[in-house]
Formats: sequence, structure tokens, C-alpha cells
Amino acid sequence: MDSKCILPRIISVGTANPGRKYSQQEIMDKMRINDERIINVFKNSHIKTRFLTLKEENGVFIDESQEELLKKHLNFSLEAGAQAIKEALFKANLQVYDIEYICVVTSTGFLSPGLSAHIINKLKLPMNCQRTDIVGMGCCAGLNGLNTTSNWVQVNPGKYGILLCVEICSAAYVFDNTIDTAVVNSLFGDAAAAVILRAGGNEEKPVILGFSSFLIENTLKALEYVWDPKFNKFSFRLQRTIPYSIGLDIEQPVNVLLNRFQVKKRNITHWVVHGGGKKVIDAIKYNLGLSAYDMNCTTNVLAEYGNLSSASFIFSYKQLLEKNIIKKKDYIILITMGPGAQIETALLKGDSSG
Repeated sequence: MDSKCILPRIISVGTANPGRKYSQQEIMDKMRINDERIINVFKNSHIKTRFLTLKEENGVFIDESQEELLKKHLNFSLEAGAQAIKEALFKANLQVYDIEYICVVTSTGFLSPGLSAHIINKLKLPMNCQRTDIVGMGCCAGLNGLNTTSNWVQVNPGKYGILLCVEICSAAYVFDNTIDTAVVNSLFGDAAAAVILRAGGNEEKPVILGFSSFLIENTLKALEYVWDPKFNKFSFRLQRTIPYSIGLDIEQPVNVLLNRFQVKKRNITHWVVHGGGKKVIDAIKYNLGLSAYDMNCTTNVLAEYGNLSSASFIFSYKQLLEKNIIKKKDYIILITMGPGAQIETALLKGDSSG
């Protein structure tokens, strides 16, 4: 078989947001934030709105126990995850019984059995559907899941696999009026995103050529999900230097990817980058020499939804698809980054023909 015929193709994408849409000002009001330092963190995030699933009493967000947060993660993951998968299936003119593999990515709640088993039962996917759960890799994990799903469909030509990234980030919120938690609380939103893949066939859909990873040295504690004994729950922590570390090393995996496929950076038509925050986006723009137009989908998603962790790049990719501007010979680079600190990249082409 011609090698081009078995390249993984992105067949369709679906997204969903649980909870309610809030403006940044509404969130500050409901968190009763009056510290000018924290107010500035929120206002300088370049985020306008986000979807969150937070409990309210008398117009104020209230704290939830770790048990409540885990239940919230499961319930809203199932709700949003099912919606995203259904949209992706509808767009691909497929039914649940057509799916023979599912990879579920999440870092905002731990489950055993994994979330994939719950999704299979909720949607009545085939009981012989193979499944993988990727837990704890954070914002970069969507591309790890895409890599895993791509490998599965490539060794099972003609069969459909689905990647589901579902992050209920408000199940990892802590309210303690400190700058550290304010950075997290000002950034993240709740979302699910599904991608259906297939290798082979004649669909004129973007193909995945390959992946490249890079683990930044001495940054293990730069992004962490840790137990906070003060509140008896898990809490996410971001070091303020992480945007600069990512910026300095972003070229490493990108260049490896381009060299492997003998593609020049000037030949990349579309860039889809995880919207980790304004400083991360600015650092990547500067170090890769990208324009505001190159990052348009990324900045739009950040502004409307916030940082959606592993689901962010799929929302940005979906926005690119909706512009209907991808041509057959166009090269597309996907970039995510997260705990480790890890940078993940993928190279796509508009279509394998031409």
C-alpha cells in the first residue's frame, strides 16, 4: 500500500462547554476580589469570558470539598464529553458503533476506572472498543493523545478512533486570595473537545505527518498539580518564569519536526498554538517570529474561553477549519506545552495528495 494512503487523517472535530459563561469582571465580583494585585492579574490576562462550573450562594462562589470537586469533574466531564463526541460524530456522518478506539485525556480529576470507561458506558460505544486514558500530563496532553490515537488508526487502516480531551478546570480551583492561585483562577475554563481520526480512505481531510517532543531541563516544578494541606484538596501551581522557559526552547521541537520532513518554517501556512496565557503566547510569537495573524485562532480562543488545558489547541484548530482557508498543499503546525515542562508539536498537511 502507498504510504500516503495510510497516513492518519483528522476527519472531524467537536467541542462543548459545560456550566455557565462568565465575564472576567463577573468572576472577580463573585470571588469578592478586592486586592489590586489580583485585580491586575485578571485584567491583564487578555481573557474576556470563560465557561465555569462553580457553586454559588447569594451571588458569591463558594468553596467545595475535594470529594465534591471529584464528583463535579466526573459529572461535567461526562456531560461535555458526550456533547463534543456527538458533534464530531454528526459532522463525520458516523454513529457510535463506528468507533473502535477512544483515547481520553484529562488532568483535572482522577478516576479509576478511567474516564474512558465512563464515556463508553454513557454513549453506548461498542463494548469491544479499545481505550486509553492519559491523566496528569496537563495542557500539553492533547497532542500526546493525538499521537496515541494516530498510531492506533495507522495500524488499523479504515477504522475510526476518537480523541477526547475534557478538562473541568473549575474542579481544581482553590480560593485563598493569594497571587499564586489568582494566576490559575484568572486563566482556566471548562471544556471538552473531540477529534475523530481515520487512516486510509479518500477523504480530502488534513493528514498528520508526524510529532516531535521536547522536555525542558530543570523545570519539573514549573507547572504542578499538588496537594494543598491547608485546604485539603489538590491545587495547580504555575511559576511566573515558565513563559520565558517555553519561549527559549520552543524552536527545538519545531526545528526537529521541520527538518525531519524537509519543510522550511516559511512554508508553514497555519500555526495552531495552545493558548496558555498572554505571556506564553507572546514568548512563542517572539521566539518563532510569528505575526498576530499567525496566532489569531489562539488569541481568539483564549479571549472567549480562557485556557482550556489539553482541549485548547483543538478549539483553535476547529476555528481554523471554520475559516475554510486550508488548502491541499498547506502545512500546519500544532503546538502545546504543559507540566514537565514539556513542549509537544505536530506537523499536518492540508491533504496528502498534491
